Amino acid sequence: MNLAHPFIERPVASGLIATAILLLGLLCWRLLPVSPLPAVDFPMIVVTASLPGASPESMAATVATPLERALGSIAGINRISSNSNQGSTQIRLEFKLDRNVDEAAREVQAAINAVRAQLPAGMPGNPMYRKFNPSQQPVMALALSSDNLASSVLYDAAATVIAQKILQIQGVGEVEVTGASLPAVRVQLNPAMLSHFGIALDEVRTAISGANATVPLGLVELDDQRWQLATNQTMRRAADYQNLLIKYQNGSPIRLTDVATVTDSTENRYASGFHNERSAVILQISRRSGANIVATIDAIYAQLPQLQALIPADADLSVVMDRSPVIRATLSEAQLSLFISVLLVVIVVWLFLGSFRTALIPTAAIPVSLIGAFSVMYLCDFSLNNLSVMALIVAAGLVVDDAIVVLENIKRHIEAGLTPIAAARKGAGEVGFTLIAMNAALIVVFLSILFMGGLVERLFREFSITLAGAMLISLAISLTLTPSLSALLLKPLTQKPIATEASAFSRFAAGYQRSLGTVLLHKRWVLLVMVVIFGSTGWLYNQLPGGMLPDQDTGQLNGFVRGDDGFSYQVMQPKIEEFRQYLLKDPAIADITGASGGAMGLSNSRIQIRLKPLAERKISAQAVVDRIRMNAPKVPGAIVFLSVDQDIRLSSPFGSSDFELLLLSGELKPLREWGKKVAEGMKELPELTDVDAPGGEDAQQVVLQIDREAAQRLGVDMRTVATMLNNSFSQRQVATLYDEMNQYRVVMELAPGYTAQPEVLKQLMLISKDGSRVPLSAIASYGYGLVSDRVRHDGQFASMGIGYALAPGVSAQQAAAAIDQLLAKLMLPSTVHSINGEDQRNAIFESQDNFWLFVGVVLAVYLVLGVLYESMVQPLTIISTLPCAAIGALLALYLTNSDLNLIALLGLFLLIGIVMKNAILLIDFALEAERTQGLSPKEAVLQAAGQRLRPILMTNCAAVLGAVPLLLGMGEGSELRQPLGITIVGGLLVSQLLTLYSTPVVYLLLSRFRRTASMPAADVQPSS
Repeated sequence: MNLAHPFIERPVASGLIATAILLLGLLCWRLLPVSPLPAVDFPMIVVTASLPGASPESMAATVATPLERALGSIAGINRISSNSNQGSTQIRLEFKLDRNVDEAAREVQAAINAVRAQLPAGMPGNPMYRKFNPSQQPVMALALSSDNLASSVLYDAAATVIAQKILQIQGVGEVEVTGASLPAVRVQLNPAMLSHFGIALDEVRTAISGANATVPLGLVELDDQRWQLATNQTMRRAADYQNLLIKYQNGSPIRLTDVATVTDSTENRYASGFHNERSAVILQISRRSGANIVATIDAIYAQLPQLQALIPADADLSVVMDRSPVIRATLSEAQLSLFISVLLVVIVVWLFLGSFRTALIPTAAIPVSLIGAFSVMYLCDFSLNNLSVMALIVAAGLVVDDAIVVLENIKRHIEAGLTPIAAARKGAGEVGFTLIAMNAALIVVFLSILFMGGLVERLFREFSITLAGAMLISLAISLTLTPSLSALLLKPLTQKPIATEASAFSRFAAGYQRSLGTVLLHKRWVLLVMVVIFGSTGWLYNQLPGGMLPDQDTGQLNGFVRGDDGFSYQVMQPKIEEFRQYLLKDPAIADITGASGGAMGLSNSRIQIRLKPLAERKISAQAVVDRIRMNAPKVPGAIVFLSVDQDIRLSSPFGSSDFELLLLSGELKPLREWGKKVAEGMKELPELTDVDAPGGEDAQQVVLQIDREAAQRLGVDMRTVATMLNNSFSQRQVATLYDEMNQYRVVMELAPGYTAQPEVLKQLMLISKDGSRVPLSAIASYGYGLVSDRVRHDGQFASMGIGYALAPGVSAQQAAAAIDQLLAKLMLPSTVHSINGEDQRNAIFESQDNFWLFVGVVLAVYLVLGVLYESMVQPLTIISTLPCAAIGALLALYLTNSDLNLIALLGLFLLIGIVMKNAILLIDFALEAERTQGLSPKEAVLQAAGQRLRPILMTNCAAVLGAVPLLLGMGEGSELRQPLGITIVGGLLVSQLLTLYSTPVVYLLLSRFRRTASMPAADVQPSS
């Protein structure tokens, strides 16, 4: 059956079908969302809980542990980990990739409700959860600053008004506000005055919490009249509380202002933020899953004038981070690479065919196939991103192959004397089965990526299906439009070419046939060379370091300043300021924003840096990081960590570094002891830099020694003591103030001047069971100790993370191997278990995994080809070409000092399909010559090699030149595309030379095993 026959007879229909595919693709292209990488949704939920003033160990024991037990019973959890700081706990739940995160969220809420009774009563609210996706980094950030307004006022405007308005914009998923906290009425008690009046802290707390009654008051009705009941105005400001009556003593009123200073302040005075030189509140905006990043950012820009009108008059709202310019530049460079690829392919076709008119025929397949692929992307809910555009760049050199095969065969028949229509019928019919076999093998290779599972399958699904879709459209065009155009545009041969006017290519082809004849006389030597190539391929494979994705230059840096665990918030601020001033002097930096304290810990600060455009700074983001590291000031007790932000970040959520060694133990004591030893050893490794040594028991602690017998005798229980300490030192939120737009708090604590020394404990009073006042000093004494400033759990075990970065030129695998050697040398006790980093578990592919992956792909290709050829032998001839392709790709990676990362691995998969196409072209014609002309296998393969040389060279040159823009790595985002170009160009250049000789040799060697009764292509190939 000749599939092309009806389309040759109806050229108008063929042209209109191609036009329809083109127009539909253009329509879908306008509807595609834009993003840097495919949407890889990690089902992840983060639970946060706070208990102001609680120590990290207390948070871990009383809050994190009950929550972990309750949440750990939810089905589908891959990992549960927590981090407890002063007054806050964060728990991260990582689910399996196929878990529905919305269903998981409902189960998380149910678990929180079930465990609420086991949590401390002093928590200001229930634990909260939010769905979190590490692949969706903030796409935009705004800074709200003012020279005169307090940070709490700015935070209130940002959280109450601006964030809510931004959340209403199409495409926005979340807005996180950092850098301060909400306004609050702060009551700072004077313990000396409390002791003088004999007032306990709980009495003050009771008076404050009872000052505002927020209960329904009802109404009064009389006949046909009705009156609502209301009290006088709710107390809202500090001035309203200053005259609050606490008690009468000896007939005289004691008011709040007599024992405390009451001010309009902030909920948490240990939180601050900055933008460049000014204090600021930062709004980090993340997109909704699947939203168009560029369109979302444009929509936010369109709303900025309205947002400016909503903020206080003395405040400034500025954009401090915007991911869209880098995305636009990256996609623009990718589209330029696509255009150059198409242009180079067209030039190759033109040069080989020698006629511009003839070259237009296969060239028509390129825009129809590539633009038609947008329809496939739209139907599959894909986006226009680096990987999908990369698939189109690769496809530019592949989609023309089918049309070249058809056109070249038709032209050969015209040169033999047939009319263009007759040649189109016969030529298209002869290669129909060949095209199906070629594309079936290719598509099996491309779609095999879908069976990898996990992150890799999610990441490369769009690349694989987009490329397969383009190939299927190309196959359809080659069997419909190409033969139709050939019948119309090709001219009949008016006279036979004169032998003396043989072209340069004819002389080249004759020389190739002569050299091939010589090679076929020495088949054993060729086999020996192939064995050497196979061994060299294995050696090179083991020499190349692996990895995940190439480091991208996103124009955004993440920074983290860590101080010694024992430092106070006030001590850390000058140290953070020194780092800030140093960073501001770097010529490559455009904006710096950061937040200190808060949920990150009192001695930590997180920094975000926006770099100037690549064309302006001239060096890569990683080079900027290396420069900053080299010249960073030596600040006593503090260190800054920097890394280039990535579109998909897989590092630890609680660490400050890209890579992390995780230590686990059932107890904290051995973990702290061995954590320091391991960190010190890692600092000496030349493969590592910026080792983040964890703190042990470095935070100072005042330990109360309570005489329980004395407390019992005086009528004081432990809960009363804990409540009194909570009232004194934890910024306790003792009352809620309801306003028209938000809710605010009254915060109670001792005046800061009295909390500087522990002697203040002697002045505190307790209320006994009979209502009498008991000095704390009557039942307790105090001493000093050390404690950890943070406690981590992983899988409900105590854990400690040691972060590190890679030294220049060192791969993640090399660093992991060095750490493994260090751990073996240190001989960790059996009570301490190590995991070589979350990144390594997720990001580094083991050689064994890669090996079995390739075995599976080769086996799948063998099965498909065996079915198509009805032979168990011929697929082996085709598969024998794979080592020749792999040696070139691996050698190119080795010589360019590149990693065998996922992008390079993707290139190896593509090479499997591309190189097999050449073998299929040659073998099909050799089998046909044996079947129809009665030639011997040697004569048939020599004839097929001569006839198929031109299409083989054309398709290979098209694929190589199509990948050249990827190889050159032009512009922004090129670091992601370059490994693919290196692999394809290197593999094809080597395989082009080797397979032209190795494939005929293997064909001849395997021909003796073929049974005459099972001519592979004869029984299945359709007649022309």
